[in-house]
This record gives sequence, C-alpha cells and structure tokens, in this order.
Amino acid sequence: VQLQASGGGLVQSGGSLRLSCAASGNVLSINAMGWNRQAPGKERELVAAITSGGMTNYADSVKGRFTISRDNAKNTVYLQMDSLKPEDTAVYTCLVFWSDYDRYEYNVWGRGTQVTVSS
Repeated sequence: VQLQASGGGLVQSGGSLRLSCAASGNVLSINAMGWNRQAPGKERELVAAITSGGMTNYADSVKGRFTISRDNAKNTVYLQMDSLKPEDTAVYTCLVFWSDYDRYEYNVWGRGTQVTVSS
C-alpha cells in the first residue's frame, strides 16, 4: 500500500487547511485511517482517527476544530483543520491500517506534510 498525502502549508492563526491522504494498492480492505502530528521537541501524537464504519476519535487539543472524514470509494482520508492555532504547527502524517487477502492487518505511514500556523 502506498499513501499520497497533500494539503499542508502556511496559514495564519484562525485560518483553515485541509489535508488529504489517498491509499492505493491491491488489498482486501482499508481499515482505520488517521492522522498523527509531531512538533519540534515534542512527542508524536494521534490527532484524529476514523474507522471503516465512520467512527471517529480526536485528541482533546483539536476537538471542535478538526474534522476527520473519509471517502471509502477513493480510499482517501481527509483532515479539515479550522480555527488553527500556532500550537498546531507540526509535521502531519497519515496512518492507514489495511488487510491483505489472508486477512492479516498491517499499517503504513505516509510521508509527512508540514503545517505551519503563524500568529
């Protein structure tokens, strides 16, 4: 499975960005999808995740501001980020869990995309 992420960039505080991450490959199924982030000098944290059935989970720091969604037909996960704050500045990386035809589950990480929020 390969992941293609896009959508990072520079935005002012209070602005919005939308990240997307498309998975491709010959798999039985794409399962949970999510986004992590890592800021300089900080540990990586899970920002948001979504199951194949649409159940979502968010870090407390982004609840009410970020929305994760997915298009199962396109095997793509999105992260809509609104009301961005300087502390949201980080490298964002998508993470996808998938199953092969033997029903083993794997995970794959995409290339990180930089999000910078200026004050």
